[in-house]
Amino acid sequence: MTIAMSRTWVKMAVAVAAAGLAASACSTTQFGAAAVTSNSRISAGQLTAQVANLNAQYRADAAKGVKPQRAASQATQQVLTWLILFKVYDKIAAQHQINVTPADAQKQLTALSAQAKSNKVTLDEYVSAAGAVPPDLVPQLGQYFAILSSLELKLNGGKQPSSTAQQTQLQGAVAHQQCLASKALQVQVNPQYGVWDYASYSVVPAPPTLAANPSPSASAAVVTKAPC
Repeated sequence: MTIAMSRTWVKMAVAVAAAGLAASACSTTQFGAAAVTSNSRISAGQLTAQVANLNAQYRADAAKGVKPQRAASQATQQVLTWLILFKVYDKIAAQHQINVTPADAQKQLTALSAQAKSNKVTLDEYVSAAGAVPPDLVPQLGQYFAILSSLELKLNGGKQPSSTAQQTQLQGAVAHQQCLASKALQVQVNPQYGVWDYASYSVVPAPPTLAANPSPSASAAVVTKAPC
């Protein structure tokens, strides 16, 4: 079964796109971290556990004929992307005085559950197949979408965009806020896992020059220059 990509997922994918090329430099991360920000860290152990959680769901999905929409071979980068994005959106919420309640997050998950039902799958099957989200991170996903929804309303004067042009402009404004929040957090990724790319706001493979290094430091990080 192929999961139909909902407008929610398409909107999210477009919202995280922004113009700009990433330039790399080296810094230092905390030992044992997959990624760090100015105020927190994502441990390698946490990442490994969540990748295992996603792969277990992929196996369950496959048993029911549900096919992932993203390359399963890139699960590590995809999961790390989500872990970083959740921190970025927490920063956005703080910067814009957005207060998300458990009820707000649950409302988003209820909407996702309805989309899953329309595809004849469970919520866990839907978010894993359509978005590479480990089931254990579903609560954080609800909060992420609640913050995104509130941010869009704030940026568009409390109204939903009424035209394609307004939607495009809003997507650019959201991407700019993601850039500012990522820059403020000073996101750094261990090159073992890739690099935080400001063109897609996702973890992508590290540049070949780093991959060719015969003895890269385990504590090295790749930092991309924010275009904002």
